[in-house]
Amino acid sequence: MRTFLLILAVLTFAIKLSAADTSASALSKTNTSALLKIGAGEADKHYGQEMIVTGKVAQVTIRPKVIFLNLDRPYPDSPFTVVMFPGEYLADVKALNGKAVEIKGKIKSYHDKPEIVLDSTNQLTVLGSTVSTNAPAATRPTHAPPPPTQSTNFPEIM
Repeated sequence: MRTFLLILAVLTFAIKLSAADTSASALSKTNTSALLKIGAGEADKHYGQEMIVTGKVAQVTIRPKVIFLNLDRPYPDSPFTVVMFPGEYLADVKALNGKAVEIKGKIKSYHDKPEIVLDSTNQLTVLGSTVSTNAPAATRPTHAPPPPTQSTNFPEIM
């Protein structure tokens, strides 16, 4: 009888431990998919954190090896900078000037200013865009306007 109670106690402990691992795993998955959305002016309070930063592109600076998007105000007064590296997917990055955007990623400090370095184009979303350009311009009929959409990913605005 004592052996039976001991086995029952061990099994109960093992089940509780397994349930705790499952709930911790579910919690971590939830936290990574539900990022906090903040304005560009608040980014300096969240260094090292994965966030969604919102703002209006006030300045686009294109250099041979790097592109900067300054949100809300031009450099050097910009509260937040997006850093991108040139590639085919950045055909007309100047079109982002004046657009409201969301940037997803880990906020880093560079010269005491917050920034996110884009690793992928799906980290940048243009908000409130009324033009969707999912198909290349050559395949869209020129007489019909493209369908409206709520937001587009960065590569789709080109």
